[in-house]
Amino acid sequence: MQMNKDAKTIEGALFDAMVKVGAISKANSEDASKINWMRTARTDKGVHAACNVVSCKMAFPVEDMTPLINAELPEQIRVWNYVQTARSFHAKVACDSRIYEYLLPSYAFAPPKKYILTTEPTSDTDVMVSGDNGQTKRYVARSTAEELATLDSYRIDQDTLERFREALSMFVGTHNFHNYTIGRSPTDNSSNRYIMSIKVDDPIYINGCEWLSVKLQGQSFMLHQIRKMVSMAILTVRSKTPLKIIKNSFDNVRINIPKAPAVGLLLERPVFDSFNKSLQMKDATFNAVREPVEFHPYKDEIEAFKQKWIYSTIFAAEAVERGFDTFLRTVDAHFGHEFNYLNSDGEIPDECIVYTKFSGQTKKKDDSEDEIGAEE
Repeated sequence: MQMNKDAKTIEGALFDAMVKVGAISKANSEDASKINWMRTARTDKGVHAACNVVSCKMAFPVEDMTPLINAELPEQIRVWNYVQTARSFHAKVACDSRIYEYLLPSYAFAPPKKYILTTEPTSDTDVMVSGDNGQTKRYVARSTAEELATLDSYRIDQDTLERFREALSMFVGTHNFHNYTIGRSPTDNSSNRYIMSIKVDDPIYINGCEWLSVKLQGQSFMLHQIRKMVSMAILTVRSKTPLKIIKNSFDNVRINIPKAPAVGLLLERPVFDSFNKSLQMKDATFNAVREPVEFHPYKDEIEAFKQKWIYSTIFAAEAVERGFDTFLRTVDAHFGHEFNYLNSDGEIPDECIVYTKFSGQTKKKDDSEDEIGAEE
């Protein structure tokens, strides 16, 4: 969900549809800033969204614009409704929190394996693995059909599930998440984020494979933060590392935490509780015009949309691309010291510390120039 003149985006399709039906005038169709266009949360390629909010100045040539706009959109993009707000309403600023969902196959908790690495690929499908310096490359074979069938038959036991829940619970509260994004100094106060809740549902079964759903609610998330949080919890549990490593990751030393696959990430919905409560304090006349920003009235339609267009896509993508298997193979086959914090002590060894320009020392890993933004 973002504007990009050089690529097709959901936001661009929505804007164009609103122009076609007259909700946005031709005079304003070349510059979204003229109508104060703003989305609550940006989503990048490969990341799904069930609900998002856009604020803008909108025209109403007919009373009900929703079906007209949807008629100009592909079926996998839907407008649920629109409401009139105060002129000062800003979709990003007015949002109290965001709820994300992350779906992962439970075989992510299968014990780590040792792999044979080669200096040259033995097949076009081999997975490339990097060493600590990012320059030395090695290769590992992809899983065979038999190995994939074994992974799909994996079932998480209750103790492992509870340990995963406990690991994720350590992220709840206000912490310094500088290790869970890119380009942030450990002393940068903007890396402090408040996570309100994390919930892991009981397993579900899709085409013979067991899946887990993680729901995370926070005031805001940094780029890659959720994927790195989920990754850290997975790697900690499957390696039987003491959970205190998660607490230690909030300290002022930088370590490399790999990102879990993007395919499992879904923006569930933004939350506007403070704005909606402020409406209740207004008089009845104001309330008749200013409606709350909420998704509950459309929950059945949204759930059907998720099942048809989002969940099915995630499950199908994993069945074909095997992104989680590739992710785990690259971690297990990694040669070097970067992931040696996954150990029996739960402490961060010196060889795992990544020195950057932030510490005033020689920069060992180029991870600080990337653009910073909201979580996917």
